[in-house]
Amino acid sequence: MSLNIALWQGPSPEGSDDRAFATLDAALTAAAAMGAVTLVAPEIYFPGYNQPDIPAKAQARGGPWHQRLAALARAHGCGIVIGYAERDGATIYNSAVAFDGKGQEISHYRKVQLFGPREKSIYAPGDAVSTFDLHGIRTAMLICYDVEFAPLVRKLAEAGAALVLVPTANPEPNTHVSRLVVPAHAINHSLTIAYANFCGTEGDITYCGASVVAAPDATILAAAGPGPTLLVTDIARSPDPALMQTQLQDHRPI
Repeated sequence: MSLNIALWQGPSPEGSDDRAFATLDAALTAAAAMGAVTLVAPEIYFPGYNQPDIPAKAQARGGPWHQRLAALARAHGCGIVIGYAERDGATIYNSAVAFDGKGQEISHYRKVQLFGPREKSIYAPGDAVSTFDLHGIRTAMLICYDVEFAPLVRKLAEAGAALVLVPTANPEPNTHVSRLVVPAHAINHSLTIAYANFCGTEGDITYCGASVVAAPDATILAAAGPGPTLLVTDIARSPDPALMQTQLQDHRPI
């Protein structure tokens, strides 16, 4: 049995919905042709992570961005997990949404751990995590900085998650997150983690790329360099039993 997922690493659409949807259409075409059940794209892909005046551009859950994303997923028969700036009344959230291959929303998440003064000045933090079923695998979403917090990853593992999908906007020089942090959390919490980053430059930010899929035994199933990349990998591979950790069971609070 196999289960393919895809990660899209590319430049920010820089506020252009037409560019964003054209890029996603091409990525989903390729991902679906390679048998992927879902495609993970970066953080705040709509309108672009480092765009000016995010509050004015943010959209409500279920708004035009979501309607077009649902239609795109349905047209390709491939799900999508993607970040966007969400407006909920007067409040703005750094959010991610998951649609299945029928275009149905199957999960929604608001970033809990906001990064740096800019994010904290724009967004309100989320206050909950949730899991959902992705082709028989208990799955959850985190966003960028979230995945660097062991207690948050542990919370997902304790909730039964076996797969964590992470839209991100990780800037240079922070390649240690892909190289070290993501594989370490994958093995320590017995999870597969798929981490999809931007690449290129957006305003005063240069993204480091390095999107990665790490297995529960810390094996790197797929990894990107610094440029535009579509990764497709089978996450159903059996991990090495000799490397599987039992920290969730063994942890002794003091």
